[in-house]
Amino acid sequence: MALLTAARGPRVRRIAPEPRLGRTIALAAAGVYFLVPLLCALAFTVGLGDPRQKPGLDAYTAIFTADGLARSLGLTLLLAGATIILVFGLLLPALLAVRLAAPRAKALVAVVCMLPLVVPAVALGAGITTVLRWATDWLYDTPGFPLLAALQQPAFPIILVLPYTLMALPLAYTTLEAGLNAIQVKVLVEAARSCRASWFRTLFLVILPNLREALLNTAFLTIAMVLGEYAVSALLGFQPFAVWTVAISGSHAQLSVAVSMVGLIGTWLILLAVAKLGRSNASKETP
Repeated sequence: MALLTAARGPRVRRIAPEPRLGRTIALAAAGVYFLVPLLCALAFTVGLGDPRQKPGLDAYTAIFTADGLARSLGLTLLLAGATIILVFGLLLPALLAVRLAAPRAKALVAVVCMLPLVVPAVALGAGITTVLRWATDWLYDTPGFPLLAALQQPAFPIILVLPYTLMALPLAYTTLEAGLNAIQVKVLVEAARSCRASWFRTLFLVILPNLREALLNTAFLTIAMVLGEYAVSALLGFQPFAVWTVAISGSHAQLSVAVSMVGLIGTWLILLAVAKLGRSNASKETP
């Protein structure tokens, strides 16, 4: 038997070949899909390929003196902050109530939060415009008219926060639901309540710290959505960052694309910062 074993030699374990070719093709296709438009936009902003123009960074230096950029960007960040507060104020209590008191309503909440995905932004903006026109006719010469006018102040149009919140709901729901699935909400709440902690302390000192990464991701996605939203803002006649970028594209095309490139890079840097912050917090909490 030993001779037979020696004659066969050592058994060689077959290793399945890795799908390197398919993976390389997929990564190359993804790289071409994402990088080629960005490189073309970058070449356009610095004047490459245009014999009538000397290559340079004039479009990027003009950003600091662009008329209206600071105002539109400040308005957009203000709207993004208000949208984040409203999203958290609506969604967090609803998701916690579903987990603690009404688990059967989970499917209904999911459907409601995902519903804005099937409503085009143009239809949403057109609907709000119709409602505002109708409300102006009916509330004229009534105490409700000043409130309606206050909602549409160009300095801070609160009316935009409502559609922004609706459009952010699917992303926020998905992110917060993933964060809640990663912790034992009911166990944490019962433990805190058994220590005689109030509901306020339970929420802000027990639940929210465990949802730190999900909250940061939700806030980042909301900011990114508000920065890029155009249709509703344009239909309602306001000029946040995205509308301003399109408005100047006719007379300052290179500046418009340069601002978009800077905005895109800034968004990616914020995303990397959020991801790094989440990993550092997780590594600190891991013994």
